[in-house]
Amino acid sequence: MNKMARGIQFVQANLGLFRCLVCDQPYDRIEGQSVGCVNGHQLDFSKKGTLYFLTHQVQSEYDAAMLAARRRILQAGFFRPIVEAINAQLPASPQRILDIGSGEGTPLADLLQLHQQPKDVGIGFDISKAGVNLATQLPTAAYYCVADLAQLPFTAQSFTAIMDVFSPSAYQEFERVLVPGGRLLKVIPNSDYLVELRHLLFKPTDRQYHYDNQRVLDLFQQHYPHATQQRIHYEFDLGAVDFADLLVMTPLHWGANAASLAAATATGLDKITVDVSLLTMTK
Repeated sequence: MNKMARGIQFVQANLGLFRCLVCDQPYDRIEGQSVGCVNGHQLDFSKKGTLYFLTHQVQSEYDAAMLAARRRILQAGFFRPIVEAINAQLPASPQRILDIGSGEGTPLADLLQLHQQPKDVGIGFDISKAGVNLATQLPTAAYYCVADLAQLPFTAQSFTAIMDVFSPSAYQEFERVLVPGGRLLKVIPNSDYLVELRHLLFKPTDRQYHYDNQRVLDLFQQHYPHATQQRIHYEFDLGAVDFADLLVMTPLHWGANAASLAAATATGLDKITVDVSLLTMTK
């Protein structure tokens, strides 16, 4: 079965999760290579089986090279303890999981593999078409599409879990698509996240030398004062990966000058600190 056929098959089996962004009505049929709603609006599947839900032009700063580097680092297990912590927060029963800003797709694919529930449904979306195209190459049952978190192409109360790893949030939309009792699992970086790389690329007087997530944390806690917070802190051995991939996969390199990048590449690192918080809200 080719990618388009697999994508059509997934959407057909989960048609009730998707809504038309023209009229906000659910999609109710697939005709040929298009999905249609009750008011006759149609959306075509791409050759890779994805759906492109953006109603306006959106620029993503994550280009193909950055996403490919991210794929190699994540496939080496860089986020594995984070995904394991997310999985530990999920019930053992079948889940319908939405991955916010899924990028090249590895975290969602890993989560489905860890959860080991054949009836799980996993959907990831990103504004980056390049990221979604990369995600379709993964050997996973997850489905990936191009969409904007501010206007989710999903029906109300569609998902039992929402995973948001380092992505912006649209809490009103998240609450709309989450079932009562469903869980929002948001991961945010802490002050020591990639601290060795920050100190390699920047001087103590540079803004990027330090990181503070307090504003993001405060906003989440304003919305969900009863949410739980779990710190996940570990060192990742860089011996099995290319340091250049680590350098490219993170937005930190955008703010560094050419001399700093060259010096960092020449010096390299043996290990890197991963320091994040998992914020969990039950609706």
